[in-house]
Amino acid sequence: MAHLLVIESWVGSMSRLLPRALEEGGHRFTFLTRDLRHYLRAAPADAPHPLLAADNVLTADTNDPAVLLPYAERLHELLRFDGVLSSCDYYLPLVAQVAHRLGLPGSAPEAVTAACRKDLTRRALAAAGVPGPAYALCTDRGQALAAARAIGFPLVVKPVDLCAGMLVREVADEHGLTAALGALEAFPVNARGQRRTPVVLVEELLAGPEVSVETVSAEGAVHVVGITDKSVGGAPAFIETGHMFPAALDPADAAAAADTAVAALTALGLDRVVAHTEIKLTPAGPRVVEVNPRPAGNRITELVRRVTGIDLAAACVDVALGRRPDLTVRPTGVASAAIAFLVPGEGAAGLLDGFDGEAAVRRDPAVVELSLAGPGRDVRPATSNNEYLGHVMTADPAGAGARRDAERLLAALAPRFATGPATGPATAADRPAGAVAVPA
Repeated sequence: MAHLLVIESWVGSMSRLLPRALEEGGHRFTFLTRDLRHYLRAAPADAPHPLLAADNVLTADTNDPAVLLPYAERLHELLRFDGVLSSCDYYLPLVAQVAHRLGLPGSAPEAVTAACRKDLTRRALAAAGVPGPAYALCTDRGQALAAARAIGFPLVVKPVDLCAGMLVREVADEHGLTAALGALEAFPVNARGQRRTPVVLVEELLAGPEVSVETVSAEGAVHVVGITDKSVGGAPAFIETGHMFPAALDPADAAAAADTAVAALTALGLDRVVAHTEIKLTPAGPRVVEVNPRPAGNRITELVRRVTGIDLAAACVDVALGRRPDLTVRPTGVASAAIAFLVPGEGAAGLLDGFDGEAAVRRDPAVVELSLAGPGRDVRPATSNNEYLGHVMTADPAGAGARRDAERLLAALAPRFATGPATGPATAADRPAGAVAVPA
């Protein structure tokens, strides 16, 4: 039995998957946060709160390494940890620093920091010759305008230190560029109270389908678990609308995507991580969109588990303990699994009353998971992956039909609204204007 220090987490599915993996592995954990209310606001209605499984729930300033590192040392002297981990992008570099300080397993802090900062990722990959888009790092509007003229419209503007697609925008002209930069300037602090880095990436808009390569790195070797396809909508935002595992790819394209992901992880120097590397399959070959040194979100880990039997949450625990995870593919009776997200689009506004078609979808034998927002939610058009109204997950025992079923069932669901939007104040002051309040 091992004892792990968990520093912050998401309040979504991974906040349940990690405690489950710890429990099933026979491990204990201590949870450390700067704001316990962040997690209590998102208490699940259908199950005990995941933090009830913790040996200890402690509070410290996780946003200040100068405070947190010596505090973690004192905790380690008292409680003796065997590993450190988190499922929150904003705290992955800190976890690497804590592991290094305590002499526990983990990837090099500078490697994790470079993976979590999109500007540092671009520099590291370019230096290693790993293909990506043409790009420029900009610190003011003048630089961004010059870069846009050099790269050419349409292009992509993205922050270097946000996640879930927040404030990543396709821009078609200088007016759109100015608007995108203004939105970033108006969002100086992220959802965890951390001041953002005032650097903007201006990038070439890549054409082609997008996939993600799910990998586990241990003892200097990268194991490719598989490739997930991705559907993206919500232009000019980039909102993930669905996934299927495994991706229905030509073997040559799959091999090229996997090789590119491995090259990116190697260039960054990442080891002892479960990683989720997003790649565009352009006519000129694979191009890296970003590298995430943590398990995939959006229930992709569940798609992988249903098809292969591999538990990436458990693998995340194992690599944090310095162990080689079990990545044996086992028969599951599922050939493909898919998820489709209900994204509020233009015209979706008001208080959610329910969903037409829900009863019929729940009865469909293709459904393995259906999750829908409850009545009373204040809905506005989505601007990032944080604003889904629900999802449907399907599994196909025979072939690659899971996506078709998921999209068919999603199309049968229609959100129903009460008259008029909510009249009270916004419930989160740290989100961009027009976004729905969903805890990070």
